[in-house]
Amino acid sequence: MEYEVVIGLEVHTELSTETKIYCGCTTEFGGQPNTHVCPVCMGLPGSLPHLNKEVVEYAIKAGLALNCSITKYGRMDRKSIFYPDCPKNYQITQDELPICRDGFIEIELEDGSTKKIEIERIHIEEDAAKLLHTTVGTLVDFNRSGVPLTEIVSKPDLRSPKEAVQYLERLKSILTCIGVSDCKMEEGSLRCDANVSVMKKGSDIFGVRTEIKNMNSFKALEKAISYEVDRHIKTIEAGEPLTQETRRWDDTNNITVVMRSKEYANDYRYFPEGDLVTLNIDDEWIEEIRKTIPELPYEKEQSLTQVSHLKQL
Repeated sequence: MEYEVVIGLEVHTELSTETKIYCGCTTEFGGQPNTHVCPVCMGLPGSLPHLNKEVVEYAIKAGLALNCSITKYGRMDRKSIFYPDCPKNYQITQDELPICRDGFIEIELEDGSTKKIEIERIHIEEDAAKLLHTTVGTLVDFNRSGVPLTEIVSKPDLRSPKEAVQYLERLKSILTCIGVSDCKMEEGSLRCDANVSVMKKGSDIFGVRTEIKNMNSFKALEKAISYEVDRHIKTIEAGEPLTQETRRWDDTNNITVVMRSKEYANDYRYFPEGDLVTLNIDDEWIEEIRKTIPELPYEKEQSLTQVSHLKQL
C-alpha cells in the first residue's frame, strides 16, 4: 500500500527585543542562573504584566513579510499549563485572536517548480523557564522565562521531510533578514515542533497525528520526521493502533521517545487575560512597519537572476 505523508510545523522564534514581553528584564542569552529576573517573569503573587510594544511591532513585521493579514483588534489569553517551568500555572499567549493569520511561504521543489505553504496563524507569547536535569534533581533557571516568542503555525501542506526543511530554511532567512530574530538555533531562539501523520495515497482523511517537540537543527528535523513516518507506516501495516501523542527526538539513538499523550485545545482552558488591555492596531501603524521591511532574500535572488539573464541577452 502507498502512503502520503502529512506534515505541519509550529515554529517558535525568540524576538530580538532588549527586554522581555511583560516586564523590563533583559533578554540577553546566558548569564548566571536566575539573574535576569523580577517578580513578573518569576510569576510571583501580586505581580502584574505590561505588554512590550516592540514585541507587537516585531510580530506585525514578521506577519507582513510572510504575507499575512493583521488582526486589528485582538487580546492576550491565559493558557493553563501545569509544569515546573511555568510558575504561574498558565502562559500568557493568544488563542482566538492571533496577531497575524492567513499567510504563506513559497518553497522551491527539486524539479524547479514552486509550492505555496500556507501559514495559518502567528501569535505572540512568553517563553518558559529552562529546566536543568542533574544527578541531584531538576533545577529551574528563570532567565529565559518571559522572553518574547512568536509561534508561526503552518497548515498541514508539507508532504516530505525535505519540504519541511526547505520551509524552515526559507522562514529562517526571512526572519533574520527583517531583523525580528537572530534565529540562532544552537541557542534555542529558533525551535520547531512537527506534527506528522500518514494517510493512504489518494485519501483526503488525515491519519493519527504525532507531535515531535523542540527540534533545533535542520538535520534533527529531517531525521525525526523520517523516523516518525517510518514508525507510523510499520505500525499501521502491523495492524496496531496509533495514539495521538507528543514525542521528543533522541539525537543520540536516532529515535523518537514518548513524552506524554497529546493534549487538545480544551485541555488548556483558555480564557482572556484580564491584566492586559486589548490590542488596537490601525492601518497607519501597519503601514509604518511595512516601510521598514527590506528586500527579502528570495526577492533579491530573483532580482539578481533577472539582471544576469538580461546581461546574457
